[in-house]
Amino acid sequence: METHIDQIKAEAVDELKAADDIEQIKSLSVKYLGRKGLVTLFLRNISQLPPDQRPAAGKQANIVKKALESAFETALAEISARKTDTGSDALDVSLPGRPACQGTLHPITHITRQICAIFGRMGFDIAEGPEIETDYYNFEALNIPKNHPARDMQDTFYVSDNIVLRTHTSPIQVHVMEQNAPPIRIVAPGKVYRCDSDLTHTPMFHQVEGLLVDEKVSFGDLKGVLQAFVHEIFDEQISLRFRPSFFPFTEPSAEVDILCVMCRGKGCKVCSNTGWLEVLGCGMVHPAVFENVGYDTSRFQGFAFGMGVERLAMLKYGINDLRMFFESDYRFLRQF
Repeated sequence: METHIDQIKAEAVDELKAADDIEQIKSLSVKYLGRKGLVTLFLRNISQLPPDQRPAAGKQANIVKKALESAFETALAEISARKTDTGSDALDVSLPGRPACQGTLHPITHITRQICAIFGRMGFDIAEGPEIETDYYNFEALNIPKNHPARDMQDTFYVSDNIVLRTHTSPIQVHVMEQNAPPIRIVAPGKVYRCDSDLTHTPMFHQVEGLLVDEKVSFGDLKGVLQAFVHEIFDEQISLRFRPSFFPFTEPSAEVDILCVMCRGKGCKVCSNTGWLEVLGCGMVHPAVFENVGYDTSRFQGFAFGMGVERLAMLKYGINDLRMFFESDYRFLRQF
């Protein structure tokens, strides 16, 4: 009888090795250990054996039963683990893949590149410079000597008595003129810093300034360049007007207004019911600036202009709070 139960065990082990899915293993478990299984029937028939054989047969049958139960459990666990590893239960490989999230340019970066591209088509090169400047390049070389009232126009971050966070990108113009002879045609994009923070100002913001130096340059050339730029960045129906203004590094100087892009001149909250919006400052380069870089003022003339990138982005996209550009709110940024 012991030989008989060992034979049942050997057959069960062989069949279990050949099983390759959960259903086959469950079927084998029923075949050998179910209510009518071979091992179960063997245990029920032990009472028919001679009394002296019953203990040994019963002991061996229980050993085989426990061994097969353990073997079936192990096989089921291994099959389940393999299916989990391959993802056959968790993943339908016939489904289309999920698209990967892709980043896009920040609206300020996008507008900055657009501005530079427009002037690039007009023949302007891009120039860059340090964000930490000396007092000389940020002020004095631009005709703003120490204690000049014009310094009050810019609330400056001072690193030390002679070192500042640049308040505009105009110092780049001075660096370029010191290193190059005319003709010069550049735009200078970059971050600038001023002690100011409200709905329309932040301590750090972005500017793009431009400079053109050559012989026989006039204010009419400046007007033509800026008109072409405004028509490119907005549309050709936008009118411009130049208002006299003051900047220490240009003479004459002007503020440039454009027809309100929201109401088209009819008057609204954005333009304070004037129909016009201020977008940039400009003027002819002051002779004192040319003298500081060693240019012959009797031969060369030039014009300069500067604009806030955030200001243009707010008008182009209809945004009423400058601070939204810097809050990293995904709901806001995903719109662009």
